[in-house]
Amino acid sequence: MGRYVVRRLGQLIVVVLGATMILFACLFVLPGDPVGQIAGSDKARDPAVIEQLHKQYGLDKPLVVQYGTYVGKLVTGDLGTDYTQSRPVSEILGPKLENTAKLAVAAIVLDILIGVSVGVVAAMRRYSIWDVSATFVTTLAIGVPSIVLGMILQRVFVIELNWFPLIADDSLKSIVLPAVTLAIIDAALVAQLARSTMLEVLRADYVKTAVAKGLPRRTVLFRHILRNSVIPVITYLGISFGSLLGGAIITETIFNWNGIGLALIQAIQQNNNPIIVGVVTISVAIFVVLNLVVDLLYAALDPRIRLA
Repeated sequence: MGRYVVRRLGQLIVVVLGATMILFACLFVLPGDPVGQIAGSDKARDPAVIEQLHKQYGLDKPLVVQYGTYVGKLVTGDLGTDYTQSRPVSEILGPKLENTAKLAVAAIVLDILIGVSVGVVAAMRRYSIWDVSATFVTTLAIGVPSIVLGMILQRVFVIELNWFPLIADDSLKSIVLPAVTLAIIDAALVAQLARSTMLEVLRADYVKTAVAKGLPRRTVLFRHILRNSVIPVITYLGISFGSLLGGAIITETIFNWNGIGLALIQAIQQNNNPIIVGVVTISVAIFVVLNLVVDLLYAALDPRIRLA
């Protein structure tokens, strides 16, 4: 197990370096000069100001040198300096990542509570009115784009009913609608996935044997059925949680949630490369770490899996 963890951590480093290298190359060939956003309309026309800003931020050096400098700082946790505010990127993204984490945790909890519960009930009562209703509602929810769902919720509960604030703040009310917007579609997918995997497990011989032995229904459900059908659900939840922590761009923009998704949109509009690279680096690292956690959960849930 220890070797596996070390190997995966090594993969994390390679993946992060590869992602940032590709992003650096892409940003280098894009049109536009990021220092133009700093200097302003009048100063941006002054070649001396442009040259000074290029030297200040190391933009006068070749791309390879810029990337090497970035990697050297990244080892110490330094994500560079924001062009527009002249502040460390890590200092800017820290609070935003915390806000995104709050939203992601709230959404994933709703995913688990709603999605797994609906999937279990539908599977245990297959072809009943509960199963048909759950399948219909989840299919309908999956077909609704998150941007449409978010705008509908905002229109009804913020503008018409005035139940929630229009501008997000630190109150609990502010997180409700964004979390629900993110959770509804994912919860529907989790419900369908849980239902399908449970139906497969229900047909397994060891489940029939457990029932024939007269084991309590709860024991059969939790020890034999859920434990063996939850791995695909965990896989999806791990990917979904990584996406949420990487910034729910559409939802954060709709509800003006001050997370790294909104920060990425603003950075793209301002041509602020350090923020863009910082958000992508954080997102890639989160995905790789969560993949490692999911793999370790496999071994904990299924003794047949041997990671070593």
